[in-house]
Formats: sequence, structure tokens, C-alpha cells
Amino acid sequence: MSRKLSQYPFVGRISLILLLVMWLGGCTTTPPKNISNICEIFLEKRHWFDTAEDMSEKWGVPMHVPMAMMYQESSFRADALPPKDYVFFGLIPWGRVSSAYGYSQAKTPTWADYKRETGNGWADREDFEDAMDFMGWFISKTHKINRVSKWDAEAQYLNYHEGWGGYKRKSYHKKRWLQRVAKTVKSRSLRYATQLKGCREELEKGWFMRLFT
Repeated sequence: MSRKLSQYPFVGRISLILLLVMWLGGCTTTPPKNISNICEIFLEKRHWFDTAEDMSEKWGVPMHVPMAMMYQESSFRADALPPKDYVFFGLIPWGRVSSAYGYSQAKTPTWADYKRETGNGWADREDFEDAMDFMGWFISKTHKINRVSKWDAEAQYLNYHEGWGGYKRKSYHKKRWLQRVAKTVKSRSLRYATQLKGCREELEKGWFMRLFT
């Protein structure tokens, strides 16, 4: 009863589809192994460093600031989601507390504004390059709107969390927990900046130069 596989072309197609699905599954971006060290992050994911450099040149934003903010927001998980919301005395899950999603935890309306203003209509919140560019755009606008330094990770994070209007109204004054988190982001940003000084020369080497080191 055995017959050649070529007599069943659909079997070959199905096998090809299954292999493609398995390959795509294996390509799912995973977070860096040590997210506490920016050098190890960029040495593990070299293209992330190139992306962060491009963002810095485009928006004038030091890369350690959005990296520290991204650590806080998603721990560098591409598919990060906000906590679930609950109803009926906290017993029944009912959606999410916000529309934030992805590396940057950008909310849907703000992400739409970014795409419209930058012309990056195909931007994806699960794409590190798009997420980093979004954060550069947001930090740059925060500087223009609220006159916050692009190097001030604490105040930038407060704007990121509360929005430009909320920051102007000083809504964060009523949120001690948020003020503590913002200070944590600042500390991590400074630590990232210090770490980066020690490895930037290595990171800036091209693939060819790395063959001889």
C-alpha cells in the first residue's frame, strides 16, 4: 500500500507549512538574559544597540534614558500587557486596566499619534526598533511641551506615565508610589549610563573588526 510522497502533493505542502510555523515560533523575540546590565543587553542583542544609536541621533535622546524606562515598563518583553482589570468585588477579570502594550507599553491613542506624526504607519508595538523610536519621539515631545531635559529620566518617566497634561497639573504629587518608581528609573538610567561608558567602544566595532578581537 506504500506510495511515493510525490503522489500526495498536499502532504508536502502541509509539511512545509508546519515547518514554517515551527520556524516562526522559534524566532519569537525573547528578553535579554541580564536586563540589569546595559552592556550585556547590547552584547547579546547587537542590533538593539544599532537601533538605540539611530534613535539617539534622530531625536537627540541619550539611549540609557529610554532603556531604563523600557526596563520599568515591560522588562524588555515584546508582548508585555498591563495587569488585568476586575469587576464584581475583584472576583471577575474584565479586560485590562489600559490599552498599553509591547516593549514601550504605549497606549493605543498615543501610538496612533506617533504613527500619524512620524509617518511610520506600519509601526508595531512588538518591534523593538519601532518601540525605541516611539520612546525617542515621546521624550523629545516632552522636552518641547514641558521643557523637561531629555537626560532627566525621573521627570521624563513621570510625563510618560501621567501624560503631558497630567504632568503639568502635577497629578503625580498624589501618587507617592509613582514618585518612588520614577526615582528608581532615574537610578537605573544613571547605572546604565555608567555601564555604557565601559563597553561603548566594543559595541561600536563592526562585525569585521570583532573578528580580530
